[in-house]
Amino acid sequence: MAPLLHLHRISSPLFSKSKLHTTLNQFPQKILNLSPTKKPTQTPQISSISTVSSTAHLDLAIPEETHLEIPLEKLFVPPEVDISDGFEALSARVLKGSNIVLSSYARDAQIKEAEFVKSSTKTEDCPSDGLPEFALVGRSNVGKSSLLNSMVRRKRLALTSKKPGKTQCINHFRINDSWYLVDLPGYGYAAAPQELRTDWAKFTKDYFLNRSSLVSVFLLIDASIPAKKIDLEYASWLGQNEIPMTLIFTKCDKRKKKKNGGKRPEENVEDFQHLIREHFQAVPPWIMTSSVTNQGRDQMLLHMAQLRNYWLKH
Repeated sequence: MAPLLHLHRISSPLFSKSKLHTTLNQFPQKILNLSPTKKPTQTPQISSISTVSSTAHLDLAIPEETHLEIPLEKLFVPPEVDISDGFEALSARVLKGSNIVLSSYARDAQIKEAEFVKSSTKTEDCPSDGLPEFALVGRSNVGKSSLLNSMVRRKRLALTSKKPGKTQCINHFRINDSWYLVDLPGYGYAAAPQELRTDWAKFTKDYFLNRSSLVSVFLLIDASIPAKKIDLEYASWLGQNEIPMTLIFTKCDKRKKKKNGGKRPEENVEDFQHLIREHFQAVPPWIMTSSVTNQGRDQMLLHMAQLRNYWLKH
């Protein structure tokens, strides 16, 4: 019989407010070890589990066709999650359209208030109140602002534009007066002046490396198209610098016709993870989303909640 996976957690807290460099997605040897170890032979054989909804108190809007089989070794299991109860208990806690197991820290996930606070061009100019924050970053046409608006259920909280590259600062939005969503400049927009692109990269990376209140970076990837080299390179940079990261696959409502050579979003998600394995021992947590259908909205909020509450406790 195949043994259950034993998850070896690193000794330091995953989301310590004083040390960002102890993370799940460290690159490459320091990453969470998901290799199987021996367990009692009576453990039932499990090769994969189907993602299910674990969000009874939130309003979900997820297409029924979003159905994934997630191998156990590719799950994100937060700290303090007991996996000894076996398959049924664990599978019931995997968020639909993701590889994330829900923990007891997933509390107070709903957004009740959201307000723009300020724009900054330097890390030292960002809000200094020490509240936990999550940074959203991705290619300039990935739909970042639309996803942010979908999360807070407001059409114009973040500035959206048909012209990529509109966000040029570190934009802080205070949520429930207790934490921040941070909208960062997009990368990879060729039409932007070279000088601006260089400055964006410089202050964005400085923010990642030196922002002590950063809980996690949510790296947005367009799932309606094949994997882009620049996205793989960005993910690799975050991993090399041991910065906590979650992959957010956007535009999962778009389904191109097979006869035109297009792939389903699920296929592009799988392809991206296959490519990223070349740089990581295990894939980071990931969620499939759509700002059009609100797919993944509640999963993102629950994931943020469990990371945030664990960060605050430790």
